[in-house]
Amino acid sequence: MALAAQHQPLLAAAHGGDRRALEQLLRISRPDIRRYAQQHCLLSDVDDAVQEALLIVSRKLPSLRVMAAFSGWMIRLVQRECRRLGRITLRYDPYDEEKLEQWLVTHDEPGLRRELVAALESLPIHYREVMLLRDLEEMTIEEIADQTGLTRANVKSRLHRARALAREYLLGGRPGG
Repeated sequence: MALAAQHQPLLAAAHGGDRRALEQLLRISRPDIRRYAQQHCLLSDVDDAVQEALLIVSRKLPSLRVMAAFSGWMIRLVQRECRRLGRITLRYDPYDEEKLEQWLVTHDEPGLRRELVAALESLPIHYREVMLLRDLEEMTIEEIADQTGLTRANVKSRLHRARALAREYLLGGRPGG
């Protein structure tokens, strides 16, 4: 979904507040956004995801700091919208707070500790390392990146995935959970 080089001046003008340039940029981007949404959204959510992504771009484009990141930013917007709409459509929320509260009240403190240790041990080492450095050692993303040789983005991605896997393990995404 990379924006062609000939559209870079248009992107710069839209970023600078030119309304006509923004409208043209959205018109040019729409087919790519739609194609991406068709691959990643439920069929019933495609139009809504496209519309919401375009609205977000029109509102937040001036806050985008690096114009070269435009295409990646658009993809993330569509991904986020597909997930959000899918949760609504399927009435599914992987971060159900009620389920978390129920889990917490059914475990005593030693039981919680054992479960947390088991969840951490269930993680692949590359996820566990990043999670322990961040949450136990309280290192910053930058410090973790320096220590591990990873990029900041990779550290953030691994940390997000590690937390999601640990939560899934704790809230019953495993046999006997």
